[in-house]
Amino acid sequence: MAVLDIVKAGHPVLKQIAEPVEHVNKKLRALIDNMSDTMYETQGVGLAAPQIGESLRIIVVDDQVGSGLIALINPEITHAEGSQIGPEGCLSVPGYFGDVERFEKVTVKGITPHNKKVIIKAEGFLARIFQHEIDHLEGHLFIEKATNLRLISDHQEEKEIV
Repeated sequence: MAVLDIVKAGHPVLKQIAEPVEHVNKKLRALIDNMSDTMYETQGVGLAAPQIGESLRIIVVDDQVGSGLIALINPEITHAEGSQIGPEGCLSVPGYFGDVERFEKVTVKGITPHNKKVIIKAEGFLARIFQHEIDHLEGHLFIEKATNLRLISDHQEEKEIV
């Protein structure tokens, strides 16, 4: 597989509403594999296709605490409840972190790379990751919602990058 370049804030694809995927095929599964490799190589916990320059409604996530890799095509949040505030960063906005209010629990529906419809109930950190990545599909970056936005120097790392 391959590690792909991540586009940074300011790139026009990050402000676009991503296009729905019409057909799941071998080429699309290869793209998802490359997105997963890229997410793991860059120590992220989520990656959306627009972040690699592809205006497609595809995300990969792994909360690193038990969910394992989840790849979803055309994901949608169908239910949300509660509230949580927590720190977020983004591979497309390197070095910056901020506090973002998100729903505590979400239900997400989508299609797997093997063309199966799924519904996932997530809470806490995994719910935060889903919301962050789905925001990318709508052309939004976390810095639009963040408070207490701060630049973290290389020797002061935050542990998780959403």
